[in-house]
Amino acid sequence: MVFSVLTISDRCSEGEAEDKSGPLLCELLSVEGEIKEYKIVPDEKDKISEALIFLCDEVKSDVVFTTGGTGLAPRDITPEATKAVIERETPGISEAIRYESLRITPKAMLSRAVSGIRGKTLIINLPGSPKAVRESLAVVLPVLSHAVETLSGNTQSCGGNYK
Repeated sequence: MVFSVLTISDRCSEGEAEDKSGPLLCELLSVEGEIKEYKIVPDEKDKISEALIFLCDEVKSDVVFTTGGTGLAPRDITPEATKAVIERETPGISEAIRYESLRITPKAMLSRAVSGIRGKTLIINLPGSPKAVRESLAVVLPVLSHAVETLSGNTQSCGGNYK
């Protein structure tokens, strides 16, 4: 699988803070496939959308993970930027992450993260903290290869048994 990681953070994009979630995501995903791109953009809808379009349409990532900008703060607009570029939502992914996260902290219900498809690329919004990134990724990893396979047009294994 080919992955791209997009960190959304005003402070990290301006060099005022170190991005810990993006590099962690790259490290964890490198075991599963190739990390094609890693970018940091500020909490600006146009910049987030442009980066997502680039990672999907030009880089042709199988999966783009975003980290950050999914909460309630006034500048948390990652879900809106993601919705602006996806063609179809995949709500079950975000619901599963929130469900499992709620077992750890009630603050998980404050997540507005979304997931969806643009072309043949799956985009998944993750929270901004390294701890939440690690926990959320563990939820989606078991289905990623099937999702990518299905998006590429191979639907032979749909409806199969999972363990």
